[in-house]
Amino acid sequence: MLARYLAARLDRLGIHYGWVIVAVTLSVSVTTAGAIGVPGALILPLTKEYGWDVAQISSALALRLVLFGLMAPFAAALIERYGVRNVVLTAVAMIICGLLLALGMSHVWQLVLSWGIIIGLGTGLTALVLGAIVSTRWFTERRGLVLGILTAANATGQLIFLPLAASLVERVGWRWALAPSVAGLALAAILVVLFMADRPADVGLLPYGAKKSGAPPTAAARSNFGEAIGRAFTVLGQASASPTFWILFATFFICGLSTNGLVQTHFIPLCVDFGMPQVEAASVLAMMGAFDFVGTIASGYLSDRVDNRWLLFWYYGLRGLSLLALPHSTFTLYGMSIFAAFYGLDWIATVPPTVRLSAKNFGPERAGIVFGWVFTGHQIGAAIAAFGAGLTRTELLTYVPAFYAAGGACIIAAALVLLLRKTGPQAVAPASAVPQPAR
Repeated sequence: MLARYLAARLDRLGIHYGWVIVAVTLSVSVTTAGAIGVPGALILPLTKEYGWDVAQISSALALRLVLFGLMAPFAAALIERYGVRNVVLTAVAMIICGLLLALGMSHVWQLVLSWGIIIGLGTGLTALVLGAIVSTRWFTERRGLVLGILTAANATGQLIFLPLAASLVERVGWRWALAPSVAGLALAAILVVLFMADRPADVGLLPYGAKKSGAPPTAAARSNFGEAIGRAFTVLGQASASPTFWILFATFFICGLSTNGLVQTHFIPLCVDFGMPQVEAASVLAMMGAFDFVGTIASGYLSDRVDNRWLLFWYYGLRGLSLLALPHSTFTLYGMSIFAAFYGLDWIATVPPTVRLSAKNFGPERAGIVFGWVFTGHQIGAAIAAFGAGLTRTELLTYVPAFYAAGGACIIAAALVLLLRKTGPQAVAPASAVPQPAR
């Protein structure tokens, strides 16, 4: 296997193969994030070509976000059963099919099927859970930093694909705007086939930073499909008995409500409503991605060193203030650049502290699945914002109430995180109560 051969060569050079896994996972996350973000630049072109209103288009995007979130806990279980490579390749194939099917659509239900259901399920198979699993499996040290890098891939995908998509929309039409995403996904799939490995034991290594023991590493056997799905529900039942789970779920619900459901989906049409050209608006959104890349990596670094509750308090509080101020900004490239810097620095910075709180309170064996269920809350909030903002724009002819509501919700989230316990595991069933794969 190429991965085992390369891992051995790099190990002799003092380089852990986990960093290759991070690079491959980053390519997947960047391209899937690009596929998720591109429809935000296509709302107005679809409205113009087909006559669909913003609420109708938003309904498909909202369904995509719901499925994206609902798949997260099952994605973690399926990765345990079928392995990272198989699940990621399935996800990439579904996303490419969903993008290409939209090229021949002529009715709203076809948009719902392609961009709502197929892309929603495909992106949900990876989501942010993939980064959480990779960082947990491959790294004992630098775990927060790795998670920050992989989470920042969402911003990187936006930074790369959104301005390009907006430019292609204006020059050659919205259909050609999908081409970069399809090409990027195909390239990521090739890298997964060549270099991805499920666990360090598969290439004869221990996780980065793990202490060596006398026993050689061995690959873990996987459970069957029914056990994998059943485990997702078992972990949910155990975690839901803890108030910590519901606080994390509620705050991450608000996180989705105030990020990809609202800003990523509707920011460009909002700016156009205020007289800003679409390409400039897409550039500002990409600029947020650049700041978020820095902010999220910094958040991963800080999450290893600072009380995660206070990190989340400041992230949600500052985000709320920025959203409340947005309607009063000057919708120029300069004015929006200030918002992009302020808002962008903590756009997805909430992820590393939330993952670490999940692992701290529910244990590393449950961390991926617990975070998957918490992430479901994120995407339910995102779906509500995506549809609700579209409905507000259609019925009231303005997005402003939706942005005020999201800003106020963020202030509430900032207060909620302070209710979390500072130390100590929560009262959940012991790890042995959860069915584990045979080893």
